[in-house]
Amino acid sequence: MMTLLNVDHEKCKQDGLCANDCPAGVIFFKPGQYPELKRGAEAMCLRCGHCVAICPHGAMDHAEVPLVDCPPIDPALSVTPDQAVQFLRSRRSVRRFKPGPVEQADIQRLIDIGRYAPTASNAQVLRWLVINDKSRLDALAGQVIEWMRAVVASGEGVTPYMPVVIKAWDKGFNPIFHTAPCLVVATAPAGASNGMIDISLALSYLELAAPQFGMGTCWAGLLQYALECNPKIKTAVGIPEECPYHYPMMVGYAKARYYRLPERKPAVITWL
Repeated sequence: MMTLLNVDHEKCKQDGLCANDCPAGVIFFKPGQYPELKRGAEAMCLRCGHCVAICPHGAMDHAEVPLVDCPPIDPALSVTPDQAVQFLRSRRSVRRFKPGPVEQADIQRLIDIGRYAPTASNAQVLRWLVINDKSRLDALAGQVIEWMRAVVASGEGVTPYMPVVIKAWDKGFNPIFHTAPCLVVATAPAGASNGMIDISLALSYLELAAPQFGMGTCWAGLLQYALECNPKIKTAVGIPEECPYHYPMMVGYAKARYYRLPERKPAVITWL
């Protein structure tokens, strides 16, 4: 039976890389010996896979992060500094999408990429909701608008943009989802120690990957505010009660193409 961590003695060079890099410090190593787990390691191990990833010899095999599921890094796919900068700077919020639904396989691919984002304590507890039905999104947008009307009528909690959004809707424009055919919602349960950060990172991975597959994304901020204020809208979206952390993102096949990298404000830095 395989233990949590198996060391291939034929491949291991006894260099201690795994023990030095283990964030939980659960690997014991002494020069001239093979690395092994410390007592109680099963409870303390983060299941992060550092030990498998850092070994250049393929000697480490983790029961829950199997070596066979950890492909080697291909140097040929590494990006240059200039490529990395352009890749990150070319990210845009897309609000104009091609008509028609998004292929489920394409959504699955983006979510699969998003799950590689870091999570607090490597908990990996995010859950995903997908509404890939524009008619349902239109109905949901209508619910958000009616909620805004009620807020404006009450005179309490009115934000400056609400009357503008309502006016746009009344003229036949959907300011909640624009022309997005699909909505992806990342959620996290109450026990998530860093829920909103985990969600933000995962959605950032997803949106950065999307253009490489001809897709675009936009953070659905108007819906998010409604979700935070109106439990009925949260129920309509399908977010479980046990998931207080959530954020929706519009997804679709991008209609527009961009050719320049707009400048941003200079960073405000305090050097200490």
